[in-house]
Amino acid sequence: MSAGGAFGGARGYQPKSPDKGVFPLDHFGECKQLKEDYMHCLQHNNSQAEECRSLAKAYLECRMER
Repeated sequence: MSAGGAFGGARGYQPKSPDKGVFPLDHFGECKQLKEDYMHCLQHNNSQAEECRSLAKAYLECRMER
């Protein structure tokens, strides 16, 4: 028999998160205004994301650039 745990995983293995995460936080607030504009748009439009798609795109582009 193998020494692995359930579903073939190693026993005692503790997963470790990446150092900076998959999507790093916006620590310097470079995209904060775009995020706030998007959240305001969602509140104004009853959480209908389709109405705020252009703001979401701008926010994600800002995050990818930085």
